[in-house]
Amino acid sequence: MIKQQRITFKPKVLHPITRLIIGGAQENTMLTADCLDNHQWQVDVVSGTQTGSEGSIIDEVRQRKIPLHLESSLVREINPIKDMIALCRLIRLIKKHKYQIIHTHSSKAGIIGRWAAWLAGVPVIVHTVHGWGHHDHQHPLVRKFYILLEKVTLKITDQLIAVSGKNISKGLNDGIGRFEDYSVIRSGIELERFGHPQVDRQTMRKKLQIPFDATVIGTVTRLSPQKAPLDFIQAAAILAQQCENLYIIMVGDGPLLNSVLKKAQALNIADKLIMTGLRRDIPELMNCFDIFVLSSLWEGLPRVIPQAMASGLPVIATNIDGSAEIISSDNNGILVPPGQPDCIANAVMKILDNPDFRAAMTKAALKTVEEYSAEKMVKRIETLYIELLKKKVII
Repeated sequence: MIKQQRITFKPKVLHPITRLIIGGAQENTMLTADCLDNHQWQVDVVSGTQTGSEGSIIDEVRQRKIPLHLESSLVREINPIKDMIALCRLIRLIKKHKYQIIHTHSSKAGIIGRWAAWLAGVPVIVHTVHGWGHHDHQHPLVRKFYILLEKVTLKITDQLIAVSGKNISKGLNDGIGRFEDYSVIRSGIELERFGHPQVDRQTMRKKLQIPFDATVIGTVTRLSPQKAPLDFIQAAAILAQQCENLYIIMVGDGPLLNSVLKKAQALNIADKLIMTGLRRDIPELMNCFDIFVLSSLWEGLPRVIPQAMASGLPVIATNIDGSAEIISSDNNGILVPPGQPDCIANAVMKILDNPDFRAAMTKAALKTVEEYSAEKMVKRIETLYIELLKKKVII
């Protein structure tokens, strides 16, 4: 247990985030707001109202009794009019509640929220990089614009939190700040939920109409270009030729849903593919899997990997950003090149053909996830808050 210093008053903290969809950054924000000691901190969240096919955790945030402000003008897309309205309304909200700390999440709220905090005179401004808004798959001019916004906004930011060391390396390579501007605080998960499903494996497979002796390859992902779900389907089709009793589970939704269904049909694996849609019973669904796969093209730090590890699953992921931060290939998982479904299929077969290798991998993975507990994440964030408040002579 990390010993925390007592503080003499109850600081007010606001977490702006662009959307409360089902996703890693959103769950990170919710857990931070929920798990900070409410006897020492008053923690609110403000979010845009957009959700769509990626689902929503707005109701879950409310069920956890986290004070939530919804701001319809805070949207994901660049919209000068709405962005200016969002800025003004955030300034008004911050001044009304007299927050001492603004801690932003996601790219859009990260920019607008930090400038609103600065204009409102907030003493401490923090931003978590869950994965940069710029990446190599963007048009070069768009990428340069986003980098410029981050560079300028860093000047009014007291500290950047990165969920992985690779996010820091990427930021430094793009000229965003100095090493001392960053702190690594890994995105935490509720470890007590994963690996302790409330429904047993046989019952869950029966609900999904999967034979108990089938081999199940699964993923939990957003069906969007970033996550490359079509690569996952292509890999599954290759595997179907080698594994007679193979089933594939995809948990999630998104704009590529129809493309996934069409590709599965074209590759003759539609009868083996189970699309669950958006679900919140992830520990129970993972309990059905034999192997977990993440085929993303870029990531911040995908929380779903430690979730799968905590569930006792061997994990295969693409060798990118935060995924490579978690996985030591052939030790606690397997890393494969992005955009190469055949490599995913080969890695699956390597695991299936080597029971001892699989057992050693899952054992190492269970040790890895100890670093990713929500408790550790929140304690480290709390320590950072106290350090920054002290620097501003607030405590």
